[in-house]
Amino acid sequence: MINWLEMISFTLGGIMLALTALGIGIAAIMPGTERWNRRFFMILFATIMLLIVSAFVDAVVWDNPGMAMIEKTATYFEYLLIALPMPMFTAYLLRTCGERWQGSGLFRAAIVLWVIYFLLLGVTQCTTFMYYITPDNQFFRGPYHSLLMLPPTLLMLLNLAGVVRRRDRLPAKYYAAFLVHLLPLLFTWIVHTFIFIPILPFFGEILSTLSMFAIILYDQIDRYMRQQREIAHQRASIMVLEMRPHFIYNAMMSIYYLCAKDPQKAQQVTMDFTTYLRKNFTAIASEDTVPFSDELEHTRAYLAVEQVQFEDGLSVEYDTPHTNFRVPPLTLQPIVENAVKHGMDPEHAPLRITIRTREANAGNEIIVEDNGQGWPGAGAGAGRAAFAPANGPGFAPDGNKSGEPHIALANIRQRLSMMCDGKLTIRPREGGGTVATVTIPKILEED
Repeated sequence: MINWLEMISFTLGGIMLALTALGIGIAAIMPGTERWNRRFFMILFATIMLLIVSAFVDAVVWDNPGMAMIEKTATYFEYLLIALPMPMFTAYLLRTCGERWQGSGLFRAAIVLWVIYFLLLGVTQCTTFMYYITPDNQFFRGPYHSLLMLPPTLLMLLNLAGVVRRRDRLPAKYYAAFLVHLLPLLFTWIVHTFIFIPILPFFGEILSTLSMFAIILYDQIDRYMRQQREIAHQRASIMVLEMRPHFIYNAMMSIYYLCAKDPQKAQQVTMDFTTYLRKNFTAIASEDTVPFSDELEHTRAYLAVEQVQFEDGLSVEYDTPHTNFRVPPLTLQPIVENAVKHGMDPEHAPLRITIRTREANAGNEIIVEDNGQGWPGAGAGAGRAAFAPANGPGFAPDGNKSGEPHIALANIRQRLSMMCDGKLTIRPREGGGTVATVTIPKILEED
């Protein structure tokens, strides 16, 4: 009949086996991870898995008098495998701190201690000084068993000192994870040296496995979030650099003809166009939110240049008493540019654009309204029903006439969500046109 200690041992062994198998799987398929780190974690979890298998074999045959040789082999691998991750951890610590582990004095000392342990373990198989298995399959500790446990204990203390010494070079979560990895294992190892509790080292190994598993998850999530931020920033940069060539060409030609016709106005348009370009290039380097007043200035400069080109075909109204908040760069200007690009039609009435701001319960709102023909792509993320064909030309159920999402609007939505938990909603305007509303949480109000 299985007693309670055996039940606990088998339960812990099953938990560890599941964790190590999951760790191997995640390490093998984890994208964006360095090859060295991937191999390290796969080898680490594989080592612990072999340790668990050895322990299971030991638990099955330990009370069978005819399986003393299998018991001796399983016990040897238990002692060997439980100490093998220790020098591996030393190498991982050094690499995490940016040091070459091959030439490190800390790593050489760890290898020396582990080799001493390996040699002592080999001597143990031929003597009874440290431990031995009787012919009837009984395990006994020898008088010098603590000598066998000494090199791994010193190795763990060496690793602990290495972690504490390098705490300033370690990320906070890595430092905490390394301590969680070392301290329980060191405690259980020392206790097991003087008190024979077979389950104790395995309990310490579970905590160590959990800490390594947490490092894998933390590293993957952190890497993924950094990549998403970089992708969003790169998309914003690409969107800025891919300014419409005909817009730049038309602006320069307008300035050219105004120089002879109206030099004073040419100077003003040159200043507006310069402001527009400066704000675009500033947005490329910006990785944080900006005051809405800066974004509004950028938009005013853009519209001033467009109004020179379209003259009476474009009118703009500003109702922006509330500007005391922050937004991601390139939030308002691309929305307004989208309204001009898709709302302008020489065969219809002049395009009227209204830009308003207000405080609402949901946060700070920016509203861009136009009387144009509707935006292809405006339905992305806004729902199919709101953009059915019955609402007027330009609105398609799948987002645009070709069914492809509009990259500018998708980019704005992504940056709003990632940088300030904001959102962009778009709906058709009564009587024709489009209303775009940007909502920014009030937490981003300016001081």
